[in-house]
Amino acid sequence: MDSRDILILVTSGPSTPARCAAPFHIATLLACMDARVTLFLTGEATQLARREMAETVRPMADGECVLHFIRQAKQAGARLLMCRQPGVALDAALLIEELDEISSGGELARLILETEKVLSL
Repeated sequence: MDSRDILILVTSGPSTPARCAAPFHIATLLACMDARVTLFLTGEATQLARREMAETVRPMADGECVLHFIRQAKQAGARLLMCRQPGVALDAALLIEELDEISSGGELARLILETEKVLSL
């Protein structure tokens, strides 16, 4: 990977809705500047991959839902990965279609080591 590869660790989730748009907004901006952006949902942020959460969590009370910001990042070319949660059964039908892959902690570690720039938001 080179300096135009950027990994954004998304850690904010439903308990901090005001922080949920920023990772996707930054990913959109960077992808529009020809950076190769990967967003990795981890911890509480994995809940944002659930359609119900993505459609209801709003960073601003009267603003767009998180899914709006996810879609903008995807349209700009960002990849969206989610950390697999051991022991948690996932029903794929409940996840957003924008999710590219469910990955392991090992994949996250590899990305961190191989990516020139890592942001945690």
